[in-house]
Amino acid sequence: MLTLEDQRWLAESACRAARAAGDLIRRSRPGPVERKAGGQSEASQVVTETDRRSQEIILEALEGSVARFSLGVLSEELEDDGGRLERDFFWSIDPLDGTLPYAESRPGYAVSIALVSRAGVPQIGVLMDPVEDTLYCALRGGGVTRNGEPWSRPPGRSDVGLSVFADRSLVALPGYAAVVAALDGASMEMGGNRARLLLGSGAVMNACQVLESPAACYFKFPREEDGGGALWDFAASACLFAEAGAVATNIHGGPLDLNRADGTWMNHEGVLYASSRSLAARVTRIYRAWCAANDA
Repeated sequence: MLTLEDQRWLAESACRAARAAGDLIRRSRPGPVERKAGGQSEASQVVTETDRRSQEIILEALEGSVARFSLGVLSEELEDDGGRLERDFFWSIDPLDGTLPYAESRPGYAVSIALVSRAGVPQIGVLMDPVEDTLYCALRGGGVTRNGEPWSRPPGRSDVGLSVFADRSLVALPGYAAVVAALDGASMEMGGNRARLLLGSGAVMNACQVLESPAACYFKFPREEDGGGALWDFAASACLFAEAGAVATNIHGGPLDLNRADGTWMNHEGVLYASSRSLAARVTRIYRAWCAANDA
C-alpha cells in the first residue's frame, strides 16, 4: 500500500524523469527511422535511437523507485515481462509517443509516464511536451499541475464548435465521410461551424490538446487487428483527465482497460477522450451508427 507521501515522492520522481527525457528529445535530431514489430498502423512500427535513449534516461531515473517499492515496469521499447500482472503497481512508460511527427520534425510528440495499480487504475500521470516545454502532472485525488502550478482546464463554451484531434488512421476508416458529417452536426449543434479536424499528432498530444480545448474529442474505434494504441499511450493521460474532470473511457463509456492480461494493445474496446460527458455520449452514438452502417 502506498501512502500519500509515497505517491508524492513517486510523482516527483516521474516528473524529473520526464523532464530529463524531454530535454534529451529537444536536443536530439531524429536520425534514421527503423522498423519494429507492431500493430497494423505505421505509427506503431517505427522507432528511432532517440526513443531508446529517452527510455534509458527514464528507466535510470526511476530505478530507485522500482527497487524501493517493488514496482513492475512496462515500457514501449522493452519486452513485456508480465511483472505488471504480479506487482501491486507498475510504471507504464512511453519514452517518445509520436515518433512519426518527431521523425518529420513537426510538433505532436511527447513523453508519458504513469503509475498504474494492478487493477488498471492510474495513480500518477506525467506528460511532457518537449516542443512547448510543458510538464503536466496528476496525482489521483490531488488534481493537476502544469509546469508546477495548479491547473484547471478551460471552461466549456457552447459557441466555439467542436475540435476533433485524431491520428491519420481516422482518414482510412470505412465510412469516414459519414463519421465526419456526424461530427459536423455535433459541432453546429454547439453553435459553431463544421468540426475542426486536426490530424497527425501522437496519442499523448492528442489527449493534451483535448484537455486544453473548451470543446474537443479524440477517439479510436475498436477493431479486430492489433493496434489502436497501447497501454502506455493512454495510462498517464487517463489520470490527468480524471483529475481535471474530463472524460477518458473506452468507446462504450466504460473504464479504460489499462492492465489487460492478454496483451498491451487497446484495439479491443477503443478509446474516447472528450471535454464533457455530453460530448462523449454523442461520440458513442456516432460509433453505434457507424457500426450499424458498416456491419461492424
